[in-house]
Amino acid sequence: MNLSRETGLTRGESPKPSCVSMKSDESIGLPVNFSSGDCDDTDVSNTTNGSFKGKHMDSVFQDLEHKVISLMNKELKIFKSLLSTDYPSCSEREEEDDEDQIRVREMFLKITLNVLKKMKQTDLANKLQTIFAPVYMKKHKSRLKEQFQRMNKGISSQGSSTLVNEIYTELYITEGGSEDINNEHEVRQIEIASRRSETQETQIKCNDIFKVSPEQNKPIRSVLTKGVAGIGKTVSVQKFILDWTEEKTNQDLHFIFPLPFRELNLIKQTNISLMDLLHQFFTDTKKLRSTDFDDYKVVFIFDGLDECRLPLDFSKNQSLFDLRESASVDVLLTNLIKGNLLPSALIWITSRPAAANQIPPECVDLITDVRGFNDPQKDEYFRKRINDESLANRIIRHMKSSRSLYIMCHIPVFCWISATVLQRMLSEAESQAQIPKTLTQMFTHFLMFQIKLKSQKYDGKCEVDLQQARKSLESLGKLAFQQLEKGNLIFYEEDLRDCDIDVREASVYSGVCTQIFREEFGLNMGKVFSFVHLSVQEFLAALFVFLTFLQQTSGPIMRLRSNMSDLLKHEVVKALQSENGHLDLYLRFLLGLSLESSQTILRDLMTQTGRSSDSKQEIVEYIKKKIRKNLSPEKSINLFHCLNELNDHSLVQEVQTYVNRRDESSLTGVRLSPAQWSALVFVLLNSEGKLDEFNLRKYDPSDECLLRLLPVIKASRTADLSVCNLTEKSCSSLASVLTSNSSSLTELNLSVNKLKDSGVKLLSDGLKNTNCKLKTLK
Repeated sequence: MNLSRETGLTRGESPKPSCVSMKSDESIGLPVNFSSGDCDDTDVSNTTNGSFKGKHMDSVFQDLEHKVISLMNKELKIFKSLLSTDYPSCSEREEEDDEDQIRVREMFLKITLNVLKKMKQTDLANKLQTIFAPVYMKKHKSRLKEQFQRMNKGISSQGSSTLVNEIYTELYITEGGSEDINNEHEVRQIEIASRRSETQETQIKCNDIFKVSPEQNKPIRSVLTKGVAGIGKTVSVQKFILDWTEEKTNQDLHFIFPLPFRELNLIKQTNISLMDLLHQFFTDTKKLRSTDFDDYKVVFIFDGLDECRLPLDFSKNQSLFDLRESASVDVLLTNLIKGNLLPSALIWITSRPAAANQIPPECVDLITDVRGFNDPQKDEYFRKRINDESLANRIIRHMKSSRSLYIMCHIPVFCWISATVLQRMLSEAESQAQIPKTLTQMFTHFLMFQIKLKSQKYDGKCEVDLQQARKSLESLGKLAFQQLEKGNLIFYEEDLRDCDIDVREASVYSGVCTQIFREEFGLNMGKVFSFVHLSVQEFLAALFVFLTFLQQTSGPIMRLRSNMSDLLKHEVVKALQSENGHLDLYLRFLLGLSLESSQTILRDLMTQTGRSSDSKQEIVEYIKKKIRKNLSPEKSINLFHCLNELNDHSLVQEVQTYVNRRDESSLTGVRLSPAQWSALVFVLLNSEGKLDEFNLRKYDPSDECLLRLLPVIKASRTADLSVCNLTEKSCSSLASVLTSNSSSLTELNLSVNKLKDSGVKLLSDGLKNTNCKLKTLK
């Protein structure tokens, strides 16, 4: 190290006094004392020689001390000056400095950062560390900003895009429980979420997920974020990264490494070290050394656990502690998540609910739940998306007029689909078209819009090539149907080839089939495909089955089903047999497509049509018969949605007549059939108003009524069950509500009922459950 070059002093010079001395004059030390007691000549000679060496050493270190202090004073003044500047920059200075100067500064910087942190001046330490960040760190941040600042509409390379900050609407995110991972179909979860009261939940902002709340007594290292497909998990990740790159928040972080599972699936190497993996994904960080992680705070973001095709065997995978040691990607991930590799690194994993249990609970410090848009956020989205205020208000009014459509707007992607369709249809040029009121109509219009857009934008034609469009849709539908049955949302090139899809042709279906190119991360590992949302995949699967039935005279679709009614009945039974309801939405779409109104929209793509008038009434009666069999509330509710897609509201209207006739909506003494009870539950759960308070006495104060309306109680914030002739029979069901992670109940009034000790014990067991949200019990 060339100290004279740094200080401007020669070895003989004494440094000038400094006003920022870190030691007092007393620290210099006392002169050597040459006086001694009696001693012989030899001893005097040795002592004199030793004293001379000691005096020389003191002189050297006194000189060294002044030079080091002078050098540190110089650096401290630089640090202070930079910290006092609003927009400091050291890039030019770094280029001028030689290697020795840079090393000296790094040494003093580490000392200064350490002392500032001990002084509890963390913000100053973080700012100083950011100012002196290596060039590769700044390049990495700049590259992430370039990558994440735009939100693509459809395909990343060919679809249109807009700045995230122009369209981003804050999502409703809550702290979730650690138990009872919900395996129900995502549409059921959306409907539950849409009814859930927000008053009793702890809301958390996306940028604050690693910040410790007053209730928590330990730091948060790992976060698992759950949410259904299209609810906004990936967009939340995008916004988190973008805000960091724009230095709006989380500036204590030095590196963010986004590693989506769909990317990790494609790594071909048998073994790779974590350092090599990072260098491969983030080419700007090749100067980052394994020892640097001791000084930097980093976040690894693993987006899309449900898309992971790695085993993630946490129990059997070998332990790994060295960043430079090679292993399979699966072993790297499990050790990183467990904390064997980089225990100081923060981990953020996103997942659909059904896949979240792949991560052991002991590896997760916080679970959050992305709930999508609440009602005000839905309206805000449409107003941001639609520049014409009058048109935006018309779209909002229309969406609110259909409860099933408005419920689906909890999903941001569905808001985008609805805005795409309605913005076009409610304009003057298309004002005569029938505005969609059901899910099937909305998705059918969306599909036709995409086909026309593809023809105009990519083929340069005003007229659609109907034969080519039919062929493409059949192939996409086949892919959607086959992968839906397998439970896959992500597909690769071989999956497309199996369905006779030209990869280049699929890539231009902007908004229908999304293509993500690996070149964004400097990798050339192929392409990944997905439909923009699970509901789009389910719609295309239903369309495939419907069109195939019309065109086939033999084959798997026709087997045992000679007409449309037989086909629809068979699919109703198949959907009811699904435990998690994964065919619920597919069934709604298939029934909706059987109507002439849907076939009219699709008429240009159909070589022949089904005789829906013959089959509609038959299938309506068949569904009503199934509802009368006293199915589970979830299955009954989906069948009512199916009736809605078929434009049949007779059961609902029948129950609404009952309700409207009674004073204060009381049904006391009225005997309802099982189908009517199911209809009543459907009406209450899909009413315009929030289910903040449920009063059993308005219906029928009895155990039987309570059991029938249990889904409504579960969705309510307050349940008044006092003076309702309840017995211990109701307590087991109420306990199941208390233990459910999807329950909204926070206040329960059970006074003046004959519950007995056995009933109270059952309730007590429910109250002990960690999922119980009850705050008040009477």
